Amino acid sequence: MNYTLDFGALLSNGYPTLILGGLATTLEMTLLAWLLAFALGSLLAVLRMLNLRALNWLIALYVAFHRNVPMLVHILLWYFGVAAIVPPALNDAINIIGGEFFYATIAIGLVTAAYVSEDLRSAIRAIPRGQMEAARSLGLSYLQAMRKVILPQAFKISIPPLTNQTLLLFKNTSLAMAIGLIELTGAGRTIESATFKTFEAYLVVTVLYLAISLLLMLAGALLSKRVAYVTKTR
Repeated sequence: MNYTLDFGALLSNGYPTLILGGLATTLEMTLLAWLLAFALGSLLAVLRMLNLRALNWLIALYVAFHRNVPMLVHILLWYFGVAAIVPPALNDAINIIGGEFFYATIAIGLVTAAYVSEDLRSAIRAIPRGQMEAARSLGLSYLQAMRKVILPQAFKISIPPLTNQTLLLFKNTSLAMAIGLIELTGAGRTIESATFKTFEAYLVVTVLYLAISLLLMLAGALLSKRVAYVTKTR
């Protein structure tokens, strides 16, 4: 069986614009979900270090729920489940700005937050206890000591695992195609369905995912080296 590659079909009917629009949606979702995951994950890590039994139990339950249920199920739960129980007026407002994008971003951000919190908690536990005791002895409150002394060190330690979580988050945005969002994978699927150029369409999508993933890995490596250099020269 002979197959002739024909990328020309992907350059007509506005398909390049569709691909670029899907890529922009993927990057926007990645950024917003990452901000949610980083903020919530940091908060959960700090609260869990308070060692309050009830609070620890609730956070552990949150982490277990989000880490042990597939990402796709979370997206479906938010889009079909949560959307069905929120007030209709609120749901209508969300749908105006894009319900698929909103619910998928929330779901991906909340799941990633569970992993971020565990990475940061491990980093915090690796910092000598004397750091917190010294900060408190200087008159800092628990939250001030965390913000000014502990968390900056924890973030430095956590750069490699947080880079991995960012990569996973970026790739998991492709699951939003299941609820009809035209992100990068969804754009490729749309073009493939219209042109029947399966290999060409998904090759373009694959190359774009690979290029951005490599850029994220490079950024993480450069940041790690920069932090290590600054720490060494101090």
